[in-house]
Amino acid sequence: MVRLPYTTALTTLFSYGLLFAFGQLRDFFRKFVDWFKAKNVKGYAPICLGLEDFYVRRLYLRIQDCFGRPIASAPDSWFDVVERTSNDNNKTLQCTSNTTRCLNLGSYNYLGFAAADEYCTPRVIESLKKYSASTCSVRVDGGTTKLHAELEELAARFVGKPAAILFGMGYVTNSAIIPCLIGKGGLIISDSLNHNSIVNGARGSGATVRVFQHNSPAHLEEVLREQIAGGQPRTHRPWKKIIVIVEGIYSMEGELCKLPEIIAVCKKYKAYTYLDEAHSIGAVGQSGRGVCELLGVDPADVDIMMGTFTKSFGSCGGYIAASKEIIQHLKQSCPAHLYATSMSPPAVQQVISAIKVILGEDGSNRGAQKLARIRENSNFFRSELKKMGFEVLGDNDSPVMPIMLYNPAKIPAFSRECLRQKVAVVTVAFPATPLLLARARICISASHTREDLMKALDVISRVGDLVGIKYFPAEPPKIAEADAEITS
Repeated sequence: MVRLPYTTALTTLFSYGLLFAFGQLRDFFRKFVDWFKAKNVKGYAPICLGLEDFYVRRLYLRIQDCFGRPIASAPDSWFDVVERTSNDNNKTLQCTSNTTRCLNLGSYNYLGFAAADEYCTPRVIESLKKYSASTCSVRVDGGTTKLHAELEELAARFVGKPAAILFGMGYVTNSAIIPCLIGKGGLIISDSLNHNSIVNGARGSGATVRVFQHNSPAHLEEVLREQIAGGQPRTHRPWKKIIVIVEGIYSMEGELCKLPEIIAVCKKYKAYTYLDEAHSIGAVGQSGRGVCELLGVDPADVDIMMGTFTKSFGSCGGYIAASKEIIQHLKQSCPAHLYATSMSPPAVQQVISAIKVILGEDGSNRGAQKLARIRENSNFFRSELKKMGFEVLGDNDSPVMPIMLYNPAKIPAFSRECLRQKVAVVTVAFPATPLLLARARICISASHTREDLMKALDVISRVGDLVGIKYFPAEPPKIAEADAEITS
């Protein structure tokens, strides 16, 4: 967890307070202007109203050029960022015909499969010619191809579960699946920093939702004991079922889940475990099989395993892997399977080919090399950032490393200056993070060379000094080992 220094919290709160005060003042004078030119149709209430609209208008629009930057190439280690201009103080942005070649530190291209690949790309092109870009149908009608069946078998084998089911979107995999697994009379216990897709899925299920402190097995046990003892609200009947939901790697923190301890607690209290491996599958573990492999957990101890193909595999969509009974139930009841267009065949082929490379079934050892490289790149980059004095969240082996910014003025300053020096980074602020905990999120790829990483570190260090986000003292440079030899 982030321990926010008192002075940093004070200055950050003051900055937001100043922005809020000036925003309210501008809104006060805006009412007089709007009175003369009414924009709303008579009798209709404004659609956008409230604090959310205020935040967008008075805070987000000031720095919206730092978000949603269009790109004009594949999201490889280097990519082309489209330049944009604004003639109305950032209220609207227009794309130009100019692009800037930048080092990519923002994409989830963990293993480098998002760019052209000698094994994957020819097979994807072949599948496009054979099956076209879309099935134009749902899975239960005409939307299941041989590729879909092959990938379901391959994904289940890859993660170590009996069966799997595919979905065309990673976000929907969580938000549509959770309501099919639990409903009224059930209890969901969710990590406090779980992804929004999990939050919305839990809310839509109708089950009672309780939260435990981030990555704290001890607090999870407290919540379980309290809820089991109390039972359902009002009736105090026993819960129909209890599901504990955690993530393998937390996407905004870069932290690994304490999975062995959490599973031990769940087994003790007979609760099911739901593991979201969106950012960990393919990226960590000796053979890329995620946090279960990395932390020595038997996949059989995890009841439902969720993952996406949008990160390590360079494609789109997601999967659920579980027992054959659970998968059969989902195929018969999940709206995302019954009513949504199936995953694009070329996207399916991309995942199949990527998994085969990872497993070495392409006849080479490129998969093992990619896994070794991303682990080496991630640990090297994290170590160097910490030595420079940055506050970096997350654990070793995680390719996600947030650099804390805190102050709202430092969000655009850091993002714009890095872009000016041809390094593209992602900055994250409220509502994706708590208001006071803005950060830059660095994503490392196996496609990054050591020269790429050294350039990135040089730029980030200089920008960090300029913006003032080195919250810890930097390590002194190491004394050259061969001073005597140089002078002799």
